[in-house]
Amino acid sequence: MLSRCLSALILMFVFALTALADVFESEKQNFVVETLFSKLDHPWGMDFLSDKELLITERSGKLLIADLMTAEIVQVQGLPEINEYGQGGLLDVVVHPDFAENQWIYLSYAKGKSRRYGTEVLRAKLTRQSLTEVETIFIAQPKVSGSRHFGSRLVFDQDGYLFISLGDRGDRALAQELDSHIGSLVRLNDDGTVPEDNPFADGKKALPEIFSYGHRNIQGMTLKTSDQSLWLHEHGPQGGDELNQPRAGKNYGWPVITYGVNYGLGTKIGEGTHKQGMEQPVHYWVPSIAPSGMAFYDADKFPGWKDSLFIGSLKFSQLVRLELKGNTVIHEERLLTGKFGRIRDVSQGPGGLIYLLTDSGNGKLLRLSPAS
Repeated sequence: MLSRCLSALILMFVFALTALADVFESEKQNFVVETLFSKLDHPWGMDFLSDKELLITERSGKLLIADLMTAEIVQVQGLPEINEYGQGGLLDVVVHPDFAENQWIYLSYAKGKSRRYGTEVLRAKLTRQSLTEVETIFIAQPKVSGSRHFGSRLVFDQDGYLFISLGDRGDRALAQELDSHIGSLVRLNDDGTVPEDNPFADGKKALPEIFSYGHRNIQGMTLKTSDQSLWLHEHGPQGGDELNQPRAGKNYGWPVITYGVNYGLGTKIGEGTHKQGMEQPVHYWVPSIAPSGMAFYDADKFPGWKDSLFIGSLKFSQLVRLELKGNTVIHEERLLTGKFGRIRDVSQGPGGLIYLLTDSGNGKLLRLSPAS
């Protein structure tokens, strides 16, 4: 009885704060922003265990369970050693589509030794607040000495395949080398084995895990539930951030073609913006917005935003909203510019509200609700 009363009081307090919060205007939907948690150490990724609990990763190596009803947060025990190195550390988290039956979760992270690091992925069973049956299911090869461009987002598609996004690790040429995972999108079964219908499954032309290649640094990836299509975005150099819809076996051009230029110099990279046999982006940004995190909105809480694609911007500390017609971006709106800091991840919650993670030593979990 006491716990129910306490929960009711907490909810009343949250609703009261929402009523007093500043209203932000957008072209099609006014909204308010609540800070649910703060003092997070460079949070990177999130996924929902239920409508009440959320997993959050911190780049420094902590996995947290945030209780959205009680405002409690606890650290999960049992993670292996993870290296926080440059842009690397504990990165994304995704819950298995059948988590209620099998308790599997998946984490991507940086790991290495002797100053040679790479992106790895593990799966483990989450039992209460601990990980058990921890196993590494993917190790990106080769490991290199650079401290940037680890990727990495994790997404399950409708058929239960796990997609792992990677970066070029600061070694541009490797993104075109098919005996390397660097700069590729990887597709696996949920146990880490290679699907028989992967485009290079026989391993003769490329590493069998590769689904697409020629990517610079993929830090946003999501599934569009209306047609089950996979979408991703990646950082360009100076200019040339890209939105792509990856296709099996296709080459997305980096560093041979790009709409960006060399940092500080403005000089040309590669051979220009087009080349036969290399894919064009669905959309690109010049100047760069430094995109991170991405989610399609398909719920009913924000009717004006139905089917919009939301992307976090690190560079401009804003939330970018895209409207699409088919596979074409027809309109862009920018929200929250400079209000809450660098937006690292974006997610639609089970109840149809939108959640954001901000990237700083005092990172926050924010929730967007319709303005009443």
